[in-house]
Amino acid sequence: MTILEGTVKEDYIVTDIVIDQVIMRRLEALGINSGTKLRMMNKKKNGTVIIKVRGTRWAIGRDIAGGIQVTPAEKEAAYGNN
Repeated sequence: MTILEGTVKEDYIVTDIVIDQVIMRRLEALGINSGTKLRMMNKKKNGTVIIKVRGTRWAIGRDIAGGIQVTPAEKEAAYGNN
């Protein structure tokens, strides 16, 4: 699924980025690459999504967000304190 299909206030792990090489390199420079944990903060009607990555909020346009493949992150409470 892409981050566009995500739910607000949920955590996700980036699995793949399928967009233009120049944009992909820029996202990597910002710390958004495969394996990165992010949180969807808000979703606007025009397709823009607000994500939080490593303590910083980013506004990502619909075209870029459509190329960021994610999977839901496991809830930390599910790990338990064994």
